[in-house]
Amino acid sequence: RCSVAIGRTIGLSRERQRILRRASILHDLGKLGISDDILKKRGSLDDTEWDVMRNHPRRSVDILEPLDFLTAEKNIILHHHERYDGKGYPDGLAGKDIPIGARVIAVADTFDAMTSKRAYRDALPVGRAFEEIEKCTGSQFDPDIAPFFKAAYEKHRNELEERE
Repeated sequence: RCSVAIGRTIGLSRERQRILRRASILHDLGKLGISDDILKKRGSLDDTEWDVMRNHPRRSVDILEPLDFLTAEKNIILHHHERYDGKGYPDGLAGKDIPIGARVIAVADTFDAMTSKRAYRDALPVGRAFEEIEKCTGSQFDPDIAPFFKAAYEKHRNELEERE
């Protein structure tokens, strides 16, 4: 919902919004095979555990590979952990080389992660999450997308605050 709200706010076409919606739903599919010992670990992950986590976008795409009709979605899913400054994974893409859908999901997914309770910390308040996104704009997040996130959230607050 968050990704599509951002997509609407930045003016993506209805078709691009549909692609974004499907990619958003499927982006973490590769976490299915990851042990809860890693996913719910209270402390920091070690190097081996981080390698497993960094592989989940590729695992997602591998799972979806037989589905020829999800070509655009697979490209978005593969790159949703890239960073605008090129320090992300799996390929170290930077700036506009990262698919726009992946740049949108990066903001929405990070916001969701920050505002959700985790085994290792409580959920952050929405305002604090906005501050973090603003602080990381230009390094982690696309400066042409992240500023629109707050506007998208405010405009679509009721539907976005419904947790499944």
